[in-house]
Amino acid sequence: MNNPDQFPTGLADSQATPVKPLRPRAFDISAYADYEAKLLDGFEDFRKCGSGVMVYRRMRVAEVFSYGSKEMQKSLEWQLGALKRSMDYKADLPNFLEPWYGIGTVASAFGRNYVWHPGQAPAVTGKFTSTKEALEHGYIPVNETSIGRHTISMIEYFLEQTGGRIPLSFCDMQSPLNIAENIVDVNGFMMDLLIDPDSVRTLFDILSDLMIDFNRVQQELIGDALVYPGHGFASSRLFEGLGMSDDLIVMLPDDTYTGLASPFFEKASAPFGGAAFHSCGNWSRKIPAVKNIEGLRMVDGAFSLATDPDPNPTEPFAEGFADTGIILNARIVGGLDVIAEKVGKLWKPGMKLIVVTYCQTPEEQEQAYHLIHEICKC
Repeated sequence: MNNPDQFPTGLADSQATPVKPLRPRAFDISAYADYEAKLLDGFEDFRKCGSGVMVYRRMRVAEVFSYGSKEMQKSLEWQLGALKRSMDYKADLPNFLEPWYGIGTVASAFGRNYVWHPGQAPAVTGKFTSTKEALEHGYIPVNETSIGRHTISMIEYFLEQTGGRIPLSFCDMQSPLNIAENIVDVNGFMMDLLIDPDSVRTLFDILSDLMIDFNRVQQELIGDALVYPGHGFASSRLFEGLGMSDDLIVMLPDDTYTGLASPFFEKASAPFGGAAFHSCGNWSRKIPAVKNIEGLRMVDGAFSLATDPDPNPTEPFAEGFADTGIILNARIVGGLDVIAEKVGKLWKPGMKLIVVTYCQTPEEQEQAYHLIHEICKC
């Protein structure tokens, strides 16, 4: 295990689990469907209760979050290998498939293209210098872009190969705020927040509509297999809300975020049962602004140095989200001592807590599972 007191800079992905790719014909669809159904039997109480804990042993595949996202066959094989391995780890929530393809999906509607460096995740190239320049350029529906068409094909392929019986999420599209920074150079965009907020508001409104339209296309395709909130969140067919990364919040004053950005976070998520919020790093100072998001269902954060080089402190989250009904998705990379310390500080009556673990062995995971449930007794 890496030192729990420092971020493991020698790893490509500190939250990833090594897995062996598995071809669809070698994957037992019925066994996984039964496994998911069994876990969901115990889920309803947590969903309805005002306080409780669930454990999610996330199987994040490093290759799928980098160069492997480009090829649908390889992506599915890696993810099926992860699903198979996940069944050996004691948990309350199942893993799911994701047609992930990088963070520039909606930016492609404005003509922003992916560039693929060898062995890397895609980067977005050719940003506009100002918000007005982006608006003057115009846009097309996401499903008419190259990446939009590819993502639809990827969903169709995943469904065909699994018989539509395995849980599947939306692709990762980010928040309107994050997407805007993929379209407009960050220096120009930050200046526009101050000197041209009307253009920024117009762009956010367009991005929200583009997101809603493309998510509805995905929703119709995926049907009953769709899980919420998706992407980096613990997800379920029984959850509600659309998960979005909103990392640029840490660069904005609260009144700017609340006045300009969060209304469109709300708009993009409202058709899908509400919002689920993620930011990398330490966003604890933004808790009041985030809690003001209408329809907020879940928030996500990193809580150990091995998860994120700037993890969140525990106390503001325990104080901020107890008795709110908002679920805290707490990612904790580390051994049993780290998990016990962080969960002990995050838990208090009135919390709805999902502890996301990354234990190396099924034996360690079982110990962590029982430890977490013992700490979080109501």
